[in-house]
Amino acid sequence: MTTSPWARLDAWFARLRPHRTLLVLGVDALVVAACWQLTHLFRLGFERWLSARPGYDGWVLLAIVAVYAVVFKALKVPHGMWRFSGFGEIKRLTLACLLAGALAAAAVLLAGLREVPRAVLALHPIVTLMGLAMVRIAYRMAYEHARSRISGSDRETRTALVLGAGDAARLLLAGIQHQGWKVIGLLDDDPAKQGSRIGGVPVLGPLSQLAQEAEHHGASHVIVAMPSLRGQARRRVFELAGAAGRSVLTVPSADELLAGAQVGRVRDIEPEDLLGREPVVLDEAGIAECLRGTVVMITGAGGSIGSELCRQVARYEPARLVLYEQSEFNLYTIEQELGERFPALPLVRLIGDVKNLEHLRHVMGKWRPQVVFHAAAYKHVPLMEDDNAWAALQNNTLGTYHAALASAEHGVERFVLISTDKAVNPTNVMGATKRAAEMVISHLACGGHATRFMAVRFGNVLGSSGSVIPKFKEQIAKGGPVTVTHPEITRYFMTTREAARLVVQAAVIGQTGQVYVLEMGEPVRIVDLARDLIRLAG
Repeated sequence: MTTSPWARLDAWFARLRPHRTLLVLGVDALVVAACWQLTHLFRLGFERWLSARPGYDGWVLLAIVAVYAVVFKALKVPHGMWRFSGFGEIKRLTLACLLAGALAAAAVLLAGLREVPRAVLALHPIVTLMGLAMVRIAYRMAYEHARSRISGSDRETRTALVLGAGDAARLLLAGIQHQGWKVIGLLDDDPAKQGSRIGGVPVLGPLSQLAQEAEHHGASHVIVAMPSLRGQARRRVFELAGAAGRSVLTVPSADELLAGAQVGRVRDIEPEDLLGREPVVLDEAGIAECLRGTVVMITGAGGSIGSELCRQVARYEPARLVLYEQSEFNLYTIEQELGERFPALPLVRLIGDVKNLEHLRHVMGKWRPQVVFHAAAYKHVPLMEDDNAWAALQNNTLGTYHAALASAEHGVERFVLISTDKAVNPTNVMGATKRAAEMVISHLACGGHATRFMAVRFGNVLGSSGSVIPKFKEQIAKGGPVTVTHPEITRYFMTTREAARLVVQAAVIGQTGQVYVLEMGEPVRIVDLARDLIRLAG
């Protein structure tokens, strides 16, 4: 297979990229030296531009190049990316050249080197600025022209190394190279695969060679194509990928593939990829027996926990799913998703507020749910303090009482309250209102009702509304800084999917009046999680 000159030029640019800082400093030094010669030529003319210069001119030139190099390094000029050069880069170059030119001129004058033309000292920074700008513009033009000749667009082609050389990698290669990707090679620890080719792409070596291969080939991304890995093994591969200093993507995990995701679609690394523990195993048969053919109602159905509960419950083929949500937009979003993924599932989409007891009674009387998951709550701790404390009490505590009372009056079989570990010895309004909600459930459980009332507590749910993880990802996308309150803070984490599925499990096995605390594995240091997300973002 022949390679076009533009593809070879692009590959050459990619190989140079890991050494960009040193190369830029070297090229800039050459430009400074060349512009010194041009300035003399302009000032003295062709006849005298060599003969009229003093014998120590070479030493002066070396000193001036050194001054420019130090100033450029201090102002981080070599860190600029030439393929994105624009007005901002020119402004930085202007400042650097004027500062370096002033320092160089002052040094020459203080040293009493009278034979160096003063006009040369004055003009050299300007000529150097023009030379540096022209080099960068020429590079950008060549780069974008190479891009357009290769892909028909001036958009940058993403180059990637793929970790894994199994079936997932083969399926990935079949689709990804038509999406603006150029796969350089694959890495796999299986000796039988090393040296072979998959879809025309070579298997370069074991995973341990990732850093060297990424630097050698100038890869911009690393794609993890090992969906069967779980727990600590999966986390170790992501740590290895992050250490290469490239943006890391992955194919869907085994659980996501079972849920219908396509292996050929890469996605960003999510925090659940970094938990490093085995996913929770559920009593699938018991859950299916409990929910299949029943009417299930979920309050707060459009929230982060409520929407995941909808997805999990829908898998078990209930007779009808009643979505009760205060936010029109959230209700529309989850209704559209469920309608697409579970077209045979009858949905009841209701705008409603759990503070409205009469509406809850009307809904339960009409649709007769057998299982109710109560996920409607205000849970942002800082927002619920002071000015919003009364709103939190009304929604979290009074709303729970209304939902539970209406459930008891209409013969609901199971009522599950989604609570929080902040309800234990609460130190804030949100935790106190949730603890009061648990007490409401306990009180009703002792009232002789046929309904089984139970509460489920869990802590930090990755990616849920109010979690630190969306804040970290937003800060990383903006270029930082990523703020961590204290480096030694640890938290127990679980995924939204795990949290929802364990709530469903509690509904099956729970006894009335019980408060269940979910097992969340080992605690994770917040600062370690933040660092992992930064590294994996490249």
